[in-house]
Amino acid sequence: MRASHADRERAVDVLKAGFAEGRLLQPEYEQRITRAYKAQTHAELQMLVADLPQGPVPQAQFAPQRPVVPATFMPMQMPMPVTTNSSATGALVCGIMTLPTWGLTAIPAVILGHKARAEIRRTGERGDGQALTGLVLGWLGIGGWALFILVTILVAVANL
Repeated sequence: MRASHADRERAVDVLKAGFAEGRLLQPEYEQRITRAYKAQTHAELQMLVADLPQGPVPQAQFAPQRPVVPATFMPMQMPMPVTTNSSATGALVCGIMTLPTWGLTAIPAVILGHKARAEIRRTGERGDGQALTGLVLGWLGIGGWALFILVTILVAVANL
């Protein structure tokens, strides 16, 4: 089918938009404009604009969409419950058990306490007080054993 002047002008408008959007370089734009004005058929015009958008390109919507339902009738958003770190609980239990076990659980209390505090800082869980209490009791148990061994060595050396 033969192209009319209006068809050529529509093709030129598409080329202008493509150039303005940076889709065509200056030399290619000028070459296509020249060919558009010399085109005799719709097929020739279509070849010139086939790789360009033919209308407005939809832009991404960055503004949040307002809900259709008023906020009064929306379900309440319940916050996720914050859990207590299990290593912190273990550190506290091991720290408390240092006296009945004669300090046997002091080292696990210290290890679990340090582990729990690192996890709490990373995940935001609760239980920092438990971990700290387990650490203190664990170190006191280790310190008690160290003092006992030191006193035993000093008594042994004094008796020589």
